Amino acid sequence: MRSPSFLIRSWQYLAAFALIALVTAVFYVLREALDTTLIALLYLLPLGIITAFWGLGPGITGAALTFLTFNYLFIPPYYTFAVHRPADVVILVVFLIVAVVISQLVGRMQASLAAATAREREATRLYEISAALAGLHNDRAIADILARQALAVSQAERVQIDLGGPPPFIFFLPDASAPDRAPELILPIQAARGLLGEIRLWRAAPAITSGEKRLLQTFASQGALALERARLAEAESRAKVLEESDRLKSAILSSVSHELRTPLSTIKAASSSLRSNEVSWDSAVRPELVAQIDDEADHLNLLVGNLLDMSRIESGALKPKREWNILREIVETVLARMKNLIGEHRLEMDVPENLPLVPVDFLQMEQVFTNLLSNSVKYAPEKTVIRLRAFVDGESVHALVSNQGPQVPPEHLERIFDKFFRLTAAERVTGTGLGLSICKGIIEAHGGKIWAENVPDGLAFNFTLPLLWDGAPPPQLPIDTETE
Repeated sequence: MRSPSFLIRSWQYLAAFALIALVTAVFYVLREALDTTLIALLYLLPLGIITAFWGLGPGITGAALTFLTFNYLFIPPYYTFAVHRPADVVILVVFLIVAVVISQLVGRMQASLAAATAREREATRLYEISAALAGLHNDRAIADILARQALAVSQAERVQIDLGGPPPFIFFLPDASAPDRAPELILPIQAARGLLGEIRLWRAAPAITSGEKRLLQTFASQGALALERARLAEAESRAKVLEESDRLKSAILSSVSHELRTPLSTIKAASSSLRSNEVSWDSAVRPELVAQIDDEADHLNLLVGNLLDMSRIESGALKPKREWNILREIVETVLARMKNLIGEHRLEMDVPENLPLVPVDFLQMEQVFTNLLSNSVKYAPEKTVIRLRAFVDGESVHALVSNQGPQVPPEHLERIFDKFFRLTAAERVTGTGLGLSICKGIIEAHGGKIWAENVPDGLAFNFTLPLLWDGAPPPQLPIDTETE
């Protein structure tokens, strides 16, 4: 069975013979009207066309054929290859030389044009695959790009990408089953660290050319670089995660070990004094020691609760149990529990009773107000004012807790909600640096927003909570009526 390339070449030679025969027939009819030199020049036109369209081989063959037909039909005596006049010999020799040279020049031009076109096509393909692979950090996505580009270049029946992983997997195009024969081409995806995989290609005919194989090998090299880059990016990401995890662990251990020791030491000292015989039951010191144990136990409970809440926020397990609640009741519950902690600070509360109901988790919102008030108490000087306000702002409730403590540099206003970030008076104020971070996690879990801002006399914490719950507005509060 003849190959397709042989059939194409045969057709090209036949087309060259046909064109020369047609031109010869036209010249033969006009032989008496045309000069011999003019016929020789006109014969050069079909030779250039043949070489330009069908290549150097048909062009040289056409030059030899025109030389013979020109001598046989147009050089006297006709119908013989004998030449009687020296001038005709010169014409024939010059014609043969010019015909061959023109065929050579046109053939070389065509070959150079084809090579330049092939190089441009290769450069375009390489740019496309480089652009497609840039920024990819997933093995499956890289294999998909490699398979599609290899299939487009080779026009193969099937392209299969085998990657060693981890985890190992096979990607192939198209989705049809593989041919029942060995692949015609196997290219290794080789990196500096070893073999990463293989490109398997099935194409029975035509045979894969050296140019296609070279381009596919370049694709394999580009794929190896992309896979190496993905592996390095993944390793770098893991290293950063481990580094951040170690840093957080160190911060937690440093902060918690210090913060837990203080309340535990106070509780231990107070309980030891009560247990000993040094303090009588009717002593005035006894209530003070009990109060110390109670306060430090609350402090300890707050610290442990913050740590647990932070772990739940980071794991995504913090899911608010939302119900319609009265914001003022939440605030009053927090103030009653923090009465001793607020101490000599003066509290100004402006939370109207007629505020709409808010869809929040009661306990989590208690935690938010507790942490914000605790932060204000710790950082604001004694006997200063702490203000707590709430009002309706469009479709949200806007709450504000402000104090007369030190202001925060503008560039750190967002960072104060980061874990363990402590900026102002950190050396003389107790705490783990988790309170504001927990507030941010709870508010965002409710679909709200929290931020800090400097005010003329100190610092204010703002947060908003949506009034709509699944698109539904808050229900109306019942109206109390008195009968006389």
